[in-house]
Amino acid sequence: MSTGRRPRPGAMGPPDLRPKPPRLKDVAAPNENRGARTRRKLLEAAEKVLVSYDYHDASIAKITEAAGVAQGTFYLYFSGKKEIFDEVVANLNRQVRHAMTEAASGATTRLEAERLGFAGFFRFTTQHPALYRVIRQAEFVSPGALRNHYEKIAEGYVPPLHDAMATGEVASGDAMILAWSLMAVGEAIGMRWIVWDDAKEVPPEVFEEMMTIIARMLGGTTSADVVDDDAGPSPRRANQKTAPIDKATTGSTPPNVSN
Repeated sequence: MSTGRRPRPGAMGPPDLRPKPPRLKDVAAPNENRGARTRRKLLEAAEKVLVSYDYHDASIAKITEAAGVAQGTFYLYFSGKKEIFDEVVANLNRQVRHAMTEAASGATTRLEAERLGFAGFFRFTTQHPALYRVIRQAEFVSPGALRNHYEKIAEGYVPPLHDAMATGEVASGDAMILAWSLMAVGEAIGMRWIVWDDAKEVPPEVFEEMMTIIARMLGGTTSADVVDDDAGPSPRRANQKTAPIDKATTGSTPPNVSN
């Protein structure tokens, strides 16, 4: 039976997926001392170098040149290339978790949080192309750093999913498996439509379809929020049969991934 209704995942309309200009506090910390500034410059330089070169070709000389410091200065802050690589992974992890949490901070439902959080993730990805390249290299260079990256995100993701399951907003199940599944969706979409296409944003129609899938993954009582009674059929599906939306399988508070 066709519903003739369009899934409407989230409650705040289309999020802005484009990169936002950095705020002043993101450009420089006014109370940062010289040593901290130099260390930050080295990390930023290493991130940039690792976008253009793989780990083995990303020499310390290239990093210090990009940072504008003497090569000997590097060893005042890091013991070698492996240590700064691990710190780049950890720094990207902190930043992406903060970006997602901040983006979703105004959400009032689980589904809305997913929508805003994923929009924050995609914006971060366009601003930090090293995220994918460095994390993929970590599988071979530093497996421990790779595992820590994903586990830190999952650790913050699971508790709010548990809470949403307890209230019936999300269908009951294993919150850990759900968290990893949602992470996989976001990573795959970002890789296909941002990294591979060298794009500045996920196309809106791709984002909307992704959110429809996520709504079905979440399930729970939020199924009522993903059907717009007044909306006509989606233009993209106007000539297709529309499967009924199962109210037990469509769903909606921000993943606390900033710890």
